Amino acid sequence: MEGFVCEMTRGIKIAFFGSSLVSAYWNGAATYYRGLLRALSNRSHRITFYEPAAYDRQQHRDIPDPDWARVVVYSVNGFDDVSRALEDARTADLIVKASGVGIFDEWLERSVLDLRGPGKLVAFWDVDAPATLNTVQRSPQDPFRSLIGKYDLIFTYGGGEPVVRAYSGLGARLCVPIYNALDPHSHFPVAPVPEFMGDLGFIGNRLPDRETRVDQFFFSAVRALPNCKFLLGGNGWGDKPMPGNVRYLGHVYTHQHNAFNCSQRAVLNINRQSMTDFGFSPPTRLFEVAGASACLITDQWAGIEMFLEPGPEVLVARNGQEVADHLQSLSPARASKIGGAGRRRLLSEHTYTHRALQVESALALKSKGSRRTTVAAL
Repeated sequence: MEGFVCEMTRGIKIAFFGSSLVSAYWNGAATYYRGLLRALSNRSHRITFYEPAAYDRQQHRDIPDPDWARVVVYSVNGFDDVSRALEDARTADLIVKASGVGIFDEWLERSVLDLRGPGKLVAFWDVDAPATLNTVQRSPQDPFRSLIGKYDLIFTYGGGEPVVRAYSGLGARLCVPIYNALDPHSHFPVAPVPEFMGDLGFIGNRLPDRETRVDQFFFSAVRALPNCKFLLGGNGWGDKPMPGNVRYLGHVYTHQHNAFNCSQRAVLNINRQSMTDFGFSPPTRLFEVAGASACLITDQWAGIEMFLEPGPEVLVARNGQEVADHLQSLSPARASKIGGAGRRRLLSEHTYTHRALQVESALALKSKGSRRTTVAAL
């Protein structure tokens, strides 16, 4: 594998099978993919992203095919098209199967392993490690469980040492968390717009392990502050009864996120329960909001201080009443100060350029033959 290390200095070919690069519709991983793969492309790596024509995502594209990645969309009507995509990926130096593609997952998880060979690495990239680990730990016969030790390495969207220990216990050769980050090309301060003006905004799709926490953190604050204006964005909330001080926006496209974030006094992040249980899983929203110099209020979870300092750079709440208390005492000047400090912290330590360097370090470590399980240093 020494040749792999040398080749990496000039740029390698990366084949990435994921949910979607061009559409964030019911696809929270899109921002992560875009920031990370753009940063890798900027370091001379050549990216091909393979995604299924599924879940109406192609009808809800929010970016065109980028100039930093080749996008291959394959049909979900039978295996012929995805098989051709897999064969196309054979020439890559690194082949990645991400979790949660949503179509042909089990088949792809087995089939990408057939592409392993001299000078090639095959990786699994888990963008929802708490959910994956919960499934395989509860179900010893889960088909993915027996494949974990066959991948050259496992990358995860987050989870820190708890996730690394769990994957190690399941036989992973190498597990490296590559956290979310700021993409300065996509998330930055803009002027507020009347369409999104409000006191507190939240964007998140309605999911089973999120809704209870949205009730606890968002709607509880809504009821406590009837004179404040709240905005709710995301798919699936249309039939949920809401107080009169909430305006439901439906799907908010990614190109609108900067305006949304910069038009609120504060923006709320609520982690899904599984992410909170593991901790060390900073969501996309954290980086989008702070990256736009907006004031972020987040639910409490282990590891937040690794990314933003509670108080000066982010406000942390244990429940909806604390969300309401933060909002009541938050002047526009203080909100601006917190947002600015958060952006400076992210730019100095947590951009996707930083993450791309971590990916390269992990690939170099693996290509040199290390079998130890480790956590990439932030």
